[in-house]
This record gives sequence, structure tokens and C-alpha cells, in this order.
Amino acid sequence: MNLYSKKQRWKMILLVVALILVAVSLFVSNEIVRRVSAREKERVEQWGAAIHKKMEMVRLTNNTFNQLREREREKIKLWSEATKEVTKISPLNGSSCFEFPLKIIQDNEDIPVIMMDNFGEITGFIHVDFDTNRIRKQYHHFSEKQLEEKLEDSLKALTQLWQKKNPPFTVEIYDGMFTTFYFNDSKTIIRLEKERDSLIQAFNHDLINNENMVPLLLIEPKTKKIIGHNLGKDFDSINVEQYIYRFSKVNEPIHLQLDDHTSSILYYDESPELKQLRYFPYIQFLAIGLFIFIGYLIFSTFRKAEQDKVWAGMAKETAHQLGTPLSSLSAWIDFLEAKDISPEVIQEMKKDVERLVKVTDRFSKIGSETPLNNTNISATVQSVCNYMRPRISEQVKVDLRLDKDARAYHNVSLFEWVLENLCNNAIDAMSGKGDLTVLVSKDKHHVYIDVTDTGKGIPASQYRRIFEPGFSTKKRGWGLGLSLVKRIISSYHKGKIFVLHSEEGKGTTFRIVLKKAD
Repeated sequence: MNLYSKKQRWKMILLVVALILVAVSLFVSNEIVRRVSAREKERVEQWGAAIHKKMEMVRLTNNTFNQLREREREKIKLWSEATKEVTKISPLNGSSCFEFPLKIIQDNEDIPVIMMDNFGEITGFIHVDFDTNRIRKQYHHFSEKQLEEKLEDSLKALTQLWQKKNPPFTVEIYDGMFTTFYFNDSKTIIRLEKERDSLIQAFNHDLINNENMVPLLLIEPKTKKIIGHNLGKDFDSINVEQYIYRFSKVNEPIHLQLDDHTSSILYYDESPELKQLRYFPYIQFLAIGLFIFIGYLIFSTFRKAEQDKVWAGMAKETAHQLGTPLSSLSAWIDFLEAKDISPEVIQEMKKDVERLVKVTDRFSKIGSETPLNNTNISATVQSVCNYMRPRISEQVKVDLRLDKDARAYHNVSLFEWVLENLCNNAIDAMSGKGDLTVLVSKDKHHVYIDVTDTGKGIPASQYRRIFEPGFSTKKRGWGLGLSLVKRIISSYHKGKIFVLHSEEGKGTTFRIVLKKAD
């Protein structure tokens, strides 16, 4: 009868079912991750296309502004020529000659212009956003001449700023007299530029600097120039190669081609949500596994406690049931002593009754507080072997190798039960023929009891299973002997018992380890 093997079979079935469920769950989770990853890639590609659209928009806008500035420059040039003509035409020539140049001059409605002669003096200005009243209020203690000088200095400062953006041009008004025309962008261009910059800033905030998107980095391939990214303020542009290497490990870079002359490479990472989703199944299974493991430990503790109660209850009930027939047998022996019965027979009957009393005492100790005494362990082993020698086959040779000074904390009655079980199992394994060796040795802290037989041996896969309740290699065995042995050694003596060595066809050695007594 092998209850343990059936339990193992059910455990394997449940384990296989659990593994199948885990595999299915992982497959579903990975499929979800794959779909989310594909969607993120689409978003990244859309982001890259949007960046290129932005670049194209900026390029087209800049071309448009350059064209507008060029037209304004031509307009100012024409305006200067008209001014020149107006200064050259005498009123005696007729008013009709003034009409065309005056019309050109009047057409300039919003382009700021400052005129300066070849001596560096301001000769005039138009559409300059300059409040002379403000200067008068700020420098109210200045004289009229000082105010004029302050105004001229301010206009000269403006010419220095304007010529950096729009190169001035010089026109000869009279022979040897030149006028330089400095001009700035018209109010219309300035307003359009502000609107453009506002749109670009909004675009950058909503798209490029959007840290909620997938972390990405857009690079110009030849120069490694950073076109755009959304890595936040902590982005280190110096170590951009590290970002490229890290992102390339996660996802294949995307090559974007806007036209024949414009290309870029888009590197991107996984979003934090995708990373969490990728590791979530493993965290989930770890948490579930931990929960199941804790639950298993709790239920195992409860089951072990329940088994202990069953063991103790059965043992005490057995001791109780044996008590009545033992009392009766003792009375029958006393009765037989009064009859003409051989004394040798009476003596052997008394030994068996005493043996039954000892067995009853052992069962009564199960589940009770068991005192451990500082006793010579070799003497206990000697006593068990002396009892068993006349009761086993003469073909079994018993060899005792005892350390006479070996003392250990043990309960004599229960330990004798352990040793008897081990010896009986050894004799069964040898089929009643072979060598049984019991060795007692010690070191600084422990005492070792080795029981060796020359029987059929135990496979290595069964070293631990043989101590489980219900496991037995015998057809009619209940698998309780070695389980009881382990319980007595580990629970009552706080020691260890295990298979020290075994070889199939050659024999087995069981080792008991107890704490050495002082």
C-alpha cells in the first residue's frame, strides 16, 4: 500500500495544470504587450512625421519672411530713390513732376526708416516707434538742445541694431552728399513673426516636450545634431550616445525621410506603462505564488498539528486497550506458577509480558511531555541488541561497535523503539540473511548512531520519501515505521535521522544524530 505515491501523483497533476494556466496567462499578457508596443511604435512614427512637418513649416515660413524682407528692402530702396528725386526737382518745374515720387513716399505706411548723412548726423526718420514726449518727461531738466542730442543718440543706437538684421544702403543725393537709409522690419512682419513663434512654442510644448509620450530622441544622422526630444530637463545632451545605445537595445530605430535632402533617425524607448505591463504578469505570479506558499505553510502547520493529535490519540488509545489484557495475562501467569508448569516457560512468558508493558509505556508517551535524560547511549543500544539477538534469524550476524563513553540526551524507552524499528527494517531488507552493524561514535558536540545492513538498498530518489507517512516498499506495509522513527527523533529528541549511504544490491546505512551530553 503506497498512499504517498498517490499523493505525489495528484501533486504532479495539479502542478501541470498550474503550469498550463501560467503559460496561458503569460501568452495573453505578452500578446497584450505586443499590441501596446505596436501602437506605441505607430505613435512614435506619427511623432516623427509631425516633427518633420514642423521643420518643413518653419522652413517655408522662414522663406516667406525672407521674401517679405526682400520686398521691403526693394520698397525702401525705391522710397529712397523717390526721396532723392523729390529733393532734386525744383518747384519751378511744375507740380506734376512731384506726383509720382510723392506717391511712392506716401505708400510707406509702416516700415521704420532712419536717414543719416555722410557726416553721421540724423537727417530724418519715419514710422519709428519713438516717443519724444517720454524723453522730455524723463529728462525734463535738459535744455532743448540737450533733448535734441539725446534723441539723436537714441536714433543712432537704433541704426546700430537695425543694420545687424537688415543691411542699410546709401544714396547720393547731391554731388559729394550721401544719405544712408537704415530700416527695420515692418510692423506687419513683426506681428506675423510673433504669431509664428507662438505657434511653434505651443507645438513644442504639446508635442516635443510632452513627457507623457514614449521617451524618444530625433537625431540628424550625419552631424548627430538633436532635432527634438521629450526627455525633460534632466536630458544630458553631452552623453547623447548613451541614450542612442540604450534606446537601440529596446527598439529598432526608425529612419524618416522627408525629401531627397532631409532625413533623420528616430530612437525611442518603451513607455513606463508598457514596462510595468511587461513585468506585471511576473510580479502577479510572484505575489500569487507567495500567497499560495504562505497558505500552504499555514495549512501544513494545521495538518501537522492535526496529525500529531491523531498520532497521540491513537497511541494513547492503543496503550489504554493493551492495559486490560496485560493485567489479565499477569494474573494468568501467577495462576500458572501455582501449577506444575516448567519454570523456563513461565520465565519466557514473563519476559513477553514485560515486553508488552514496555510497548504500552512507549505508546503512552506519544503526545506527552517526554523527558530527555543524560544517559549512556551505548548502553541503550546494547540493551536493544541483546533483546533482539535471540529473536532474529541465526543467519543475521549482528556486529556492535560502541563507544562506551558516548552519552546523549535521550528518552530510553522511545529510543529503544526507534532502534528496534531500524533493526527490523534492516532484517527485512536482507530477507533474514546478512550482516547488521550498529556503530556508536561521537565528536565535540554530537553523538552518531549508524545502522548498516547488507540488504537490497534504497534508490537515491527515495531517500526522503521513505520517511513520509504512507510510503512503503512492502506490498503489505502501511509506511508508518520510519515515519514514527523520524517523528520520535526530530520532535521528541530534537535530533536528525537520514540515509547516510545506500547502494542498490549492497545495503543501506541510516544515521541518527543526537546532541551530546556533558
